[in-house]
Amino acid sequence: MLAHLAHLAQIGPVPLVVYHIPYRTGQHLSADALRRLAELPGVVGVKYAVGGIDEDTIAFLADVPPGFAVLGGDDTFVSPLLALGAHGGILSSAHVATAEFVRLIELWRAGAAAPARALGHRLATLSAALFAEPNPAVVKAVLHAQGRIPSPAVRLPLLTAASETTQAALRQVRSTGRS
Repeated sequence: MLAHLAHLAQIGPVPLVVYHIPYRTGQHLSADALRRLAELPGVVGVKYAVGGIDEDTIAFLADVPPGFAVLGGDDTFVSPLLALGAHGGILSSAHVATAEFVRLIELWRAGAAAPARALGHRLATLSAALFAEPNPAVVKAVLHAQGRIPSPAVRLPLLTAASETTQAALRQVRSTGRS
């Protein structure tokens, strides 16, 4: 895997942010492998989406190589990842509650654990509602209901989110502070 990514970084015209999503790729990278990845010229960060927080997550975030960005990729786990030292996130839910996710990152960076924890809980609940059906169906339905995009349509094999799911997500959006 590292040889493949090193090759891509070498031939690519821009720096790489590697997506580490083992539940989609079937390939888990250990904390050691991620550190070796960070040493590759042209690799500047990782979207870290392992489906939770495990021993490798804690070990890696305890010793992130300087200049290497760790970006949470599981929307519901971004707050604990930020608390452990992640730098930000690449999050579908942020399309719906951008300012709130920016605030979450700012709070953790400032060391304001209590308000960050409270906001993180609200955003995790919102994210869970937005992922109640396959992504991005609910996100698009909510953005459409808010008048922010022209259509909630998704391409097959996905289906447009159910009205009940969309309404539940909209209630969560309102409870996080964005209407």
